[in-house]
Amino acid sequence: MPPVVVTMGEPAGIGGEIALKAWLSRGGGIPPFYLIDDPDRLVALARQLGWPVPVRPIGAPEEALAVFDEALPIAPIGVALRTLPARPDPADTPAILGAIETGVRDVLGGRAAALVTNPIHKDSLYRAGFRYPGHTEYLGALAGATNAPVMMLVCPALRVVPVTVHLALGQAIRDLCAAAIVHAGRVSEAALRRDFGIAAPVLAVAGLNPHAGEAGSFGREEIEIIEPAVTELRAAGIDVRGPLAPDTMFHAEARRYYDAAICMYHDQALIPIKTLDFYGGVNVTLGLPFVRTSPDHGTAFAIAGRGVARAESLIAALRLAADMAANRMAAD
Repeated sequence: MPPVVVTMGEPAGIGGEIALKAWLSRGGGIPPFYLIDDPDRLVALARQLGWPVPVRPIGAPEEALAVFDEALPIAPIGVALRTLPARPDPADTPAILGAIETGVRDVLGGRAAALVTNPIHKDSLYRAGFRYPGHTEYLGALAGATNAPVMMLVCPALRVVPVTVHLALGQAIRDLCAAAIVHAGRVSEAALRRDFGIAAPVLAVAGLNPHAGEAGSFGREEIEIIEPAVTELRAAGIDVRGPLAPDTMFHAEARRYYDAAICMYHDQALIPIKTLDFYGGVNVTLGLPFVRTSPDHGTAFAIAGRGVARAESLIAALRLAADMAANRMAAD
């Protein structure tokens, strides 16, 4: 299988140092990977932190397989970066976006098995003219996706999919509709089969209100929006349960009976998974023509450049990306 490609992300954040840590932890299921970045930046960062990470520029992705055991393979971005740790510079936006675009080309071209993206800093990108809400939407546009990609958060104990994502809670409730729930359910069920190797996936759909609305006593969204979506998913042949009371569906015994939880808003999905596995969660984008994962954290400017950032989430993202790519290849 080809190597996994990792994009630079925001160079003022912790992406570089967690990539160095991931390479130092190679073995133990971490697949060979290469990083799209500035080799000089990584050499300087490793020297500053006192970490024994030899860096090797590569001219093509396939070279990473021969290099990986002895050095961290770097596909050079071709420009010097202005950013310093914790001090993002909008002038570096073309390099940040260029790394993402190169990674997408590599994975679409079959030169990389999967794409892992380090965190970006959206505010500095916006100030430089970036017009996409975030990584997910940009990747969908680069991939030519005709339908909206779906976010899934994954850890060994739980998979969750938020139907509405980065919205104020009031706006999320106003935007919630049966069509969005059905879309999330269909895309999730297909990905569980193709990318996770689950032959007969079961989806659990959360209610929106306390006690899943208590038959309309605490709100009618379950009756008017969520139940019709569940009915439509069942009619499509999907094994779906719900709407379930959100306060009782995430304990250990309940989680045994489903493969992914479809949640109505951001925190309903992210609170349980971050409680269960704060450092090891992985962000997965479903509905793309390639596998994409990402660490489930941000740029962490407060600790950037100090060598204290934990790499568990990136390592989990690398392992999951390779597993998903292998499952997809087998399914196809």
